[in-house]
Parts: sequence; C-alpha cells; structure tokens
Amino acid sequence: MAERIAVTGASGVVGGAAARAFQARGDTVIAVQRGALPEGLRSAGAVEWRADVAGSIEDLEQAFAGCAAVVHAAARVDITGPWEDYERINVLGTRQVVEAARRSGVQRLVLVSSPSVAHVGYALVGAGAEPADPARARGHYSRSKAMAEQQALAADGGDLAVTAVRPHLVWGPGDSQLTERIIDRARLGRLVTIGTGAALIDTTYIDNAGTAIVAAVDRAADAMVRGRAFVVSNGEPRTVSEMLTRIARAAGVPGPSRSVPFAAAHLGGHVLERVWERTGRDGEPPVTSFLAEQLATAHWFDQRLTRTALAWTPEVSLDEGFARLEAHLRGVAPTIEGSQGL
Repeated sequence: MAERIAVTGASGVVGGAAARAFQARGDTVIAVQRGALPEGLRSAGAVEWRADVAGSIEDLEQAFAGCAAVVHAAARVDITGPWEDYERINVLGTRQVVEAARRSGVQRLVLVSSPSVAHVGYALVGAGAEPADPARARGHYSRSKAMAEQQALAADGGDLAVTAVRPHLVWGPGDSQLTERIIDRARLGRLVTIGTGAALIDTTYIDNAGTAIVAAVDRAADAMVRGRAFVVSNGEPRTVSEMLTRIARAAGVPGPSRSVPFAAAHLGGHVLERVWERTGRDGEPPVTSFLAEQLATAHWFDQRLTRTALAWTPEVSLDEGFARLEAHLRGVAPTIEGSQGL
C-alpha cells in the first residue's frame, strides 16, 4: 500500500534519490527542507514543506504528522567550516528529527549516514559496518555524523524503529558533490590520482542509493535491521584510476593527467585545511588530508549482510551507470561499456 513518507534534505543528492524512488512506487513524499524543492520532485507530486531541522521542532512535528516513516538525509556535508555549524545541523538537527518523529507517531526512521563515521585512515578491505566512533572520526563532518548516528540508533525502541544507511561514494547524473567535481577538474586538466591510482574502492550509483533507502524503510522494524547501521554500495570494487577515468570519459573529457605522491598530497591537504579554517575562505580546498586518504587507500565493504537484512540488491551496475551518466551529460542513447582497455 502507498504510504506517506517524509524526507528531509530531498534537494540533496541522496535525499533526492530516495524521494524519487518512493515516488516511483506510488508513495507520497513530504519534502522537508529549507530551500526550494527541485522541479522534478514537485512535478511528480511531492509536497513541499519548508523547515529547518535545527530550528522549530513544532514545524517538524507538523511535517511528519500522518507519515508512516521519516528519512533523515539533511546534513551539512562540506569538508571545511566551523564546528558549530556541523554540530547545529548534523547533531542537533538529528536529535530534533528523532524527537519530532516520536511525538508525531512515526513508526520508522532511517538516518542517512556515512561510512566515514567509522573511518580511521587505514585501508578497508571487505569491511563491515563498524560502530560509529566520534572520537576517531576524521574531520568535523565525519565526527558530527558519527554523533548523529549514535543518538539516532540509541532512540530505537518501543513504537519507533530506527536504522542507519551509509551509502558509500554516491555518484551519477545530478550529483554535484562528487561527479561534477571530477568532471570540472578533468576539464581544467587538474584531475590527478594520488599515489598509483591502483587502490580498489567501492562506490554507489545514485539510483541504487535511493532504492536501498526505500528497502531500509520497508525493513526498519525487522529484528535484524532495527538499531543497526548498514553500509550500502554497488559491491563492484574498481580502481581509483578507472573510476576517475570513466566518469571523466562520460563527459567527453580526459581522465587523470598525472599522479601526485601520497605523502605530498596528504601534507598539502593538512596545510590547505588550516588555511581555509583561519581565513574563513568559501568553498573547499583543492585537496584535503581525508580526500588524499580516500584516493590512495583501498576501501570496499562486504555487502552480504546489507543485502540479506534489507532484502535489497543494486538494480544498476557500474557499467550501466557509466552509460546512463554519459547519456545524461551528452544527450546520447546509453550504451553499456565494459572496463577493458583502460
């Protein structure tokens, strides 16, 4: 049966993917956010509700009234900025969403989290969803999301079932956080690999992130799901070099032009982070220490528990995803290409 689902941050990459997936199966989406609703969601019937997750809790209660579930995807995702901003939006905002959901009689809550809440800088090979650890998480974003995940999962109990989904490196059409940045750098001849570019990483095509969140909402009350976190990915590890090259190629621009030694990139990232923090510069540095680690070390996850617990499998393979991205960027018919010849 169709349900009424509230999605905070529906204008974002992952929140938007979830909202579209709910709409595709006939659910009514209540898009809760501060800014304007994307036209695609509005034209598909989403209900726009303007509210700040860290503002009035009464506004959130009204937005959630009559909803069977809430997906909390709103967050500050920038790499740099004052801790107070991350704490307000990611920590206080999550606390208020949880409390408003409980007061409104919502039965299921899915928090969109991040694998970085348990990341400590070393290679991850076939890893599981380790517990969120604010003390060891790198940077304001990861630490605030770790705190948010801890408090959300701690709220699981009674009539409110809570679970967390950690989509890993989401990319695809409409993604401005990863895909557009890779393409923009490639166009300027500034796309580089850190180290050899041979580290294996797992990623998540944008549509798969959406359907995984839908599956988490549907299964949130199950005993093996509630109160737990699940890393979500395509389950197709590829080298960093291949991922960068194929995303750039989808836009018709060259892949990485050169390689930067990891030590230099890591040190440079630390220095630039300090400069951005001290000067209050807008935007993000060209490289950060966390980004250098992500591009130089293997990080892919064992997906067996996720797929069993959520009764979910990715519908779009990486090869099909690259074809869809190219079709979106160039306005051509999608053709699926293999990974040979890179």
